[in-house]
Amino acid sequence: MFFYTAFLFGLMSSLHCGGMCGPIALSLPTANMPRWQYISGRILYNIGRVITYVLLGGLLGLFGKGLSLAGVQQGLSIALGVGILLMVLFSYNPDMLFQKLPVFRKFHGVLIRQFQKLLRNPSLPSMFLVGILNGLLPCGVVYIALTGALATGSALLGMGYMALFGLGTLPMMLAISLAGAVVSLSFKNTLRKLTPAVMIFFAALLILRGLNLGIPYISPKLNQDVTMTQKCH
Repeated sequence: MFFYTAFLFGLMSSLHCGGMCGPIALSLPTANMPRWQYISGRILYNIGRVITYVLLGGLLGLFGKGLSLAGVQQGLSIALGVGILLMVLFSYNPDMLFQKLPVFRKFHGVLIRQFQKLLRNPSLPSMFLVGILNGLLPCGVVYIALTGALATGSALLGMGYMALFGLGTLPMMLAISLAGAVVSLSFKNTLRKLTPAVMIFFAALLILRGLNLGIPYISPKLNQDVTMTQKCH
C-alpha cells in the first residue's frame, strides 16, 4: 500500500512538475523533424527523467538501509512525516527554500547551461540527456517523494518507489512535451485540491512506518532484536 502512494503522489504533483519543468519540455526542438523523431524524442526525454528518479531512489534507499542498521530510521521517518504535515498546514512551498540556497542556485545555473547546449542538437540522444538532467533539477516535490524511497530502507525498493513516482508524472509531462499541455482549468483546480490530501496521506504513512506498529505493508515491525544480536557479534 505504501508503494501505491508513490504513483498517486506523482500523479497529483504532476501539475507542479508541469509548471517547473514545462518550459524545458516545451523547448525541445521541433523544426524540420519527422513525426516519428518528434514523438520518439519526447518519449526519450521522459524516460530520461524517470531513470534519474529511479537512480536517486536507489541511492536514498541504500542510505535508508544504513539508517535502519544504525537504528535511527524510525525516528527519521516520523520526523519527515511531521515535516510534510507542517508544509501542508502552513502552505509552505519547499522550492522557495532551495531557491534561497546558493549551492542549489549555482547547481541550477550549471544545469541550465547544459540544457541550452543540448537543446541546440535535435538528436534523440540529446533529448534523452535533457531528460536525465531534468531529473536533477532542484525540486521540492521530488525531494518529498525521495523521503518515501528513504523510508523503504532498500536500494531496490527505493528504485521501485521512485519509478512509480516517475510514472505518475508521465501523463502530464508527456502531454506537455507533445502538445503544449492545454490542460483545462477544472482539471488544474481538481489537482490543486487533491494534492494536499495526498501529501497528508503520504506523511501519515511515513509516521506510521516510523511507529513500528507491526501492520503489514503500512507499519511493518522491524526485527530490532536480530539487528542488536548482529551488532553484538
